[in-house]
Amino acid sequence: MGSNPINLGLRFILELVALFMAGYWAKEQNDSWQRYILMIGLPLILATLWGVLAVPDDPSRSGSAPIPISGWLRLLLELSIFSFAVYCLHDLGYSKLTWIFGLVVLVHYLISYDRIAWLLKQ
Repeated sequence: MGSNPINLGLRFILELVALFMAGYWAKEQNDSWQRYILMIGLPLILATLWGVLAVPDDPSRSGSAPIPISGWLRLLLELSIFSFAVYCLHDLGYSKLTWIFGLVVLVHYLISYDRIAWLLKQ
């Protein structure tokens, strides 16, 4: 179920929202010109980590792993980025969106139980 196209589409949307929230949160942290560097830089760093740190032959990705990592480490990376996005929403005062986003991420991972099992075996 973790490689179902609908679930992969949902995960892609969740990833985009997480990156957007990281950038928006970074922008709101100060009023100087540096906030624009943070606004662009933080999501770029997170997206780079997300893109290059991969488990070889992950069926939910292209299968390539520019920098191979273990499955549990990949799962930890994903959960950390999604958790950071939840924190960003909460810190910015979006209580309802915090709960909605967090619940959708939880549902995504519950649906992806087979992928989680696969990652933990790698």
